[in-house]
Amino acid sequence: MTERKKHWETVYETKTPDQVSWTQDIPQTSLDFINSFGLPKNANIIDVGGGDSNLVDHLIEAGYKNITVLDISGKAIERAKKRLGEKADSVIWIESDVTQFTPDKSYDIWLDRATFHFLTSEDQINSYKNIVSNHVSGFMSIGTFSNNGPLKCSGLEISQYTSDSLLDAFNESFELTNSIIEDHKTPFDTFQNFVFCGFKKK
Repeated sequence: MTERKKHWETVYETKTPDQVSWTQDIPQTSLDFINSFGLPKNANIIDVGGGDSNLVDHLIEAGYKNITVLDISGKAIERAKKRLGEKADSVIWIESDVTQFTPDKSYDIWLDRATFHFLTSEDQINSYKNIVSNHVSGFMSIGTFSNNGPLKCSGLEISQYTSDSLLDAFNESFELTNSIIEDHKTPFDTFQNFVFCGFKKK
């Protein structure tokens, strides 16, 4: 087990949703991006670093049929499955470090809220870029800490971004559709500044 995986398994084994900063009851920004892409309900959607996020619940409720959730932590996936009950059977669950992920299909929508900014080495970032370049056929939404956001999360160093630097990271294969800055209110009543960008495959 890698150190990265060990870290996240421990987080999900020892902390409840109200004890981690990224928890959202309604992931409205991600849902808004999905709606803005205007794709049908049978679109192939992947939530990268989805953990036990509530996004999958809302996607199922909205009628999406082809949902994949990827997370490095098996504990996070177990928690999401338990919460969803029988509905979990309609979701494809993948336990993997995103930089080691080898998709067997292309995705119409790639969603990433707060995973990309944990990739701090050039090798990790390049692996991620290669995966999305080769396996995203439609749209991508990426949310990271902004240059006004935290420098660490869950005890780990992160990479801050602006909309310009996110575009620089992906502009070989994607064009920017829109970007927003958002203050995320944590369960501890603090705020974290995020930048979200929408991209379309060139």
